[in-house]
Amino acid sequence: MKIKNRQEFLVVLTAAALALLVGVDFVLAPLGGWWSARQAQVKDLRTKVTDGNRLLQREASIRSRWRDMTVNALPANTSLAEQKLLTAVDGWSRSSGAEVTSLMPQWKNESTNYMTLTCRVETSGTLGTLSQFLYDLERGPLALRLDSLELTARDKEGQQMTLSTEINGLALLPPDKK
Repeated sequence: MKIKNRQEFLVVLTAAALALLVGVDFVLAPLGGWWSARQAQVKDLRTKVTDGNRLLQREASIRSRWRDMTVNALPANTSLAEQKLLTAVDGWSRSSGAEVTSLMPQWKNESTNYMTLTCRVETSGTLGTLSQFLYDLERGPLALRLDSLELTARDKEGQQMTLSTEINGLALLPPDKK
């Protein structure tokens, strides 16, 4: 090969390598990244559409559940809410035969939309009466949640027991009118 042809060949080869390098680093890599980001975005949007369609299919049941929650929530008036809870606890103790030994209600206002009434209830009785008390509590329509439960025996045979529970009630506040 002649020196002149060889130099031209090396110049062309260098230019081709440089063009390939520029093409890969400045064109192909950004396009690949853009394509991957676009695929992730499409996947995310498809997931959101699927979730939205599922919500639309369950709309009636969700609205029914929300309606039940708003109807059965404690009143926003703290006195009425406490009275409603204490009346319910009294009814559960009468129907089950359990004896309420202590009630300690306490309000928590952690949001502008709702308040919670935390009530520590201690009852005593046999295992059957305490079980019935818990069943009535869970079965009732009030918007209550049983957070903790502690059962202890008061005698050696385990016939007389004490049940300590922490119940949280939900009181929805009316929306502010602006």
